[in-house]
Amino acid sequence: MPSASELSQHGFFGPVTASLDWCEANYQFSYYIAELANTLSNFFTLYLAIRGARRLQQESLPGRFVVGCIGFALIGVGSFAFHASLLYEAQLLDELPMIYVASMSIWILYDYQPGFDLSSTQTKLQIAFLLLFDGLFTWSYAVYRNPVYHQVVFAILIISCAIRIAFLLKWSPVRTRIPDDKKHVIASMFTTGALTFAFGFFVWNLDIIFCNTLTRWKQIVGWPAAFLLEGHSWWHLLTGLGTYYMFIGIQCETLCIKDDHRKFSVARRSWLPYVKRLDN
Repeated sequence: MPSASELSQHGFFGPVTASLDWCEANYQFSYYIAELANTLSNFFTLYLAIRGARRLQQESLPGRFVVGCIGFALIGVGSFAFHASLLYEAQLLDELPMIYVASMSIWILYDYQPGFDLSSTQTKLQIAFLLLFDGLFTWSYAVYRNPVYHQVVFAILIISCAIRIAFLLKWSPVRTRIPDDKKHVIASMFTTGALTFAFGFFVWNLDIIFCNTLTRWKQIVGWPAAFLLEGHSWWHLLTGLGTYYMFIGIQCETLCIKDDHRKFSVARRSWLPYVKRLDN
């Protein structure tokens, strides 16, 4: 049986210039889309980002959360472009917003002063440091084009968010602003998201390690059923859902600390949670 690389062929965007190429065969189903399943699976990320932003606007919640959803959507758009073309420029459109959104989440968690205006000196310094960090990473990644570097920095940011969440709930003086029932909800949202994200990372690595075996299985099973064996597409679905849940936890915790916890609750519409304003 041919390997995944042997199935690859050039299409509309020409040779692969990205530093990464995934297990899905290139241009197998379309001359215009390099990796069909990996490309189309990003619509789920876009759906979650758009739905989250609309719900935030309907509940009149702070604009920083809407900006976070916009960044979430940009990851989906960038990943769509990356997997459709496998060009290095499109790869950056995918990878850089991941760093920007993760670092912004850390800023949100460290900005614990009451209120959501940006006028305080502390908040301005935090934003300046955030922009400096993002700028330095962008420059360093343009110079040092190693995807492992990106993955390590991204992992550190996500783990830092988890540690900060735990600190705010258990040890920080501001934890007294959050009642126990809300702490349970926040921990549940973030833990569910983190575990879903971690499982997506596990599936992604299985896709890399067992690519040749999976390629043989795809040919045996045939399409469209073989699309279910595209591990990187499952990474998109699982990490998209995990990110959504983690962001709900971040929103709820931030609102309880910077505002009045009695004004907010976590509700569900269809199957997805959202932060509901109770003082409308």
